[in-house]
Amino acid sequence: MKLKLMAAMLCIGVAAFAQDPWKITAQNIDPNHYYGVTVANGMIGITSSAEPLKVKEIVLNGAFDTYGRGRVANILKVFEFANMDIDVNGQRINKSNIKDYAQVIDLKNAELLTTFEHEKIKVKTNMMALRHLPHSALIEVEITAKTACEITPTSFIQAPEVLRDVENYYHLIDRPHSLTPLLTSVAKSPTGKYTISASNSIIFNEKRGLEPSLVHEEWDYGMHKLKFTKQLAAGETYKFAVVGTVISSAHISDAHNESERLTIFAALEGTDRLKQKHEAAWAKLWTSDIQVEGDPEAQRAAHFSLYNLYSFCREGQAYSLSPMGLSGLGYNGHVFWDTELWMYPPLLVLHPEIAKSLLEYRFQRLGAAKENAKNHGYQGAMFPWESDNDGQESCPVWALTGPFQHHVTGCVGFAFWKYYQVTKDKSWLATRGYPLLKEVADFWVSRAELGKDGKYHIINVVCADEWAENVDDNAFTNGIAKEVLMYANQAAKELGYPENQEWKKVSEDIVILKFTDGTTQEYAGYAGQLIKQTDVNLLSYPLKQITDKASIEKDLDYYWKALADNNPGRKGQSPAMAQAIFSILNARLGNTDKAYSQYMDSYKPNEVPPFGVLAETAGGTNPYFATGAGGYLQTLVNGFAGLDITDAGIVQLKTKLPKHWKSLTIKGAGPDKKDFVVK
Repeated sequence: MKLKLMAAMLCIGVAAFAQDPWKITAQNIDPNHYYGVTVANGMIGITSSAEPLKVKEIVLNGAFDTYGRGRVANILKVFEFANMDIDVNGQRINKSNIKDYAQVIDLKNAELLTTFEHEKIKVKTNMMALRHLPHSALIEVEITAKTACEITPTSFIQAPEVLRDVENYYHLIDRPHSLTPLLTSVAKSPTGKYTISASNSIIFNEKRGLEPSLVHEEWDYGMHKLKFTKQLAAGETYKFAVVGTVISSAHISDAHNESERLTIFAALEGTDRLKQKHEAAWAKLWTSDIQVEGDPEAQRAAHFSLYNLYSFCREGQAYSLSPMGLSGLGYNGHVFWDTELWMYPPLLVLHPEIAKSLLEYRFQRLGAAKENAKNHGYQGAMFPWESDNDGQESCPVWALTGPFQHHVTGCVGFAFWKYYQVTKDKSWLATRGYPLLKEVADFWVSRAELGKDGKYHIINVVCADEWAENVDDNAFTNGIAKEVLMYANQAAKELGYPENQEWKKVSEDIVILKFTDGTTQEYAGYAGQLIKQTDVNLLSYPLKQITDKASIEKDLDYYWKALADNNPGRKGQSPAMAQAIFSILNARLGNTDKAYSQYMDSYKPNEVPPFGVLAETAGGTNPYFATGAGGYLQTLVNGFAGLDITDAGIVQLKTKLPKHWKSLTIKGAGPDKKDFVVK
């Protein structure tokens, strides 16, 4: 049954995957069963649409305002500046009058190529969120006439409903050697907190003075358009491009003028230079890669997952990763433990400089975390379960995870120490790592309670297994607290500070509960209920609270049977990354066949058509689930490849590959860009 399911999902999710490990093709596009792919650059995310020449939505990182679900801050959906129309002899092109409609995501170059044919023309577009220009995107357009005809391409900017007080502007910047038309739209965010501005321009290939005449049109609903008309002879090909920029006053005080400046800059760089620099930036990212020889499907899945994580973040800024990345409004764009425990680890191995940016997000919001701890009666820093751009708690009040899912604070401290283990950057440890770890350790000391048994207990939490609410002594919460308290003292030692005896005592004496047979108990009173996701097994990986093989196997067997997805009638209730931890641990134990089966379960049932983007659960319909991609990538990096982060840096454990894999290479790992190979 499982093999049939996998085969069916492969046919549906990745309908036209060929042997090119860098490209995924969507054909026979059905608008009723379409989940778009995202092109993004860590700042803007543009999600594809089933409609030709359109995108579903554009989101902007770092700009949050209160609207939508739960009366909390939400990442902003911004102006749709990448849409266009094409009329042929006065007839509008749409899905009903074209054929051979296909979309190809080029993972290597982060470009979405769309092709289709009309009765009179063939059209190619190529869209990219420019990696080297974080606020800008480029769409190349190529139209070939099958018969003599008149074409009227139209570029437009439209405001989504959430933006208000929209104002539209049109300028024509005319210079002796260039003509730069500018469409600009400016609006307020839902509460008026920020100004949002988007501009776009058409880049023509003709010499100055030979460009087509332009017509600007104002429309209702916050839309305005720029169009031109061109006569084409049979067989003639005409090329142009649209470049656009979106920015907000969350990024720069004068968003209006800056959007126009950046668009003019990009337009005058020209299409060739923009594309060349974009592709060079992606080539640099791909110097760190995961290479699977002998299994093209595994290679495609690895590249697709890496592509999405690389797309959703970038070096040199202080923004983090949401569970849905920049693929849409899922989870309001907030930052959870999903970053530090699931998406961060493969990025830390492959691109420590990007991982550093994710940590900087947390460090710059340390003050908000300290205020959060104080407001809950604790010391140190208590990071929010759902962090918005200000680092404040943005969990809807009806969800108990906000006040009680405290293990996120441990995950933040865990990530900070792991960065030091990989990089040995003592200057960073002194200015960033230790100051944060100290506050995290102080939080756990104040959070743990000394019981009559002489041991420390952590009372009243929501578990990593979120179906267990308001329970005591959760295995993962207690385990991460023990480990991070130890890390704080290790960091102190690295910097020549004395050992904190209180951190040490609490770390040593926090309880990890056991059943009478030695199996780890998920929480006090747990008696075998079904679980949503892994919790206890996290103590063996990525934590090192349980290290002996017999205990690891005992916990694996018990909680694999308890996982919802493995029980009749409960399939689709566990998130994608739930399977990943089982796969990693079995790979490390040498149970390769079982590890491979769980590896497949960590992503394949969650793929949705037509590209195979990952839903959060099997049968889910959400945007791209970057958390699941992070868990899946760890099955390769930390499972089958055996990479482990220790005080000695990145080391490699002995593992075995699935029988049909010829080799697995983790290319360009760590600061020294080392290759790790398993054959």
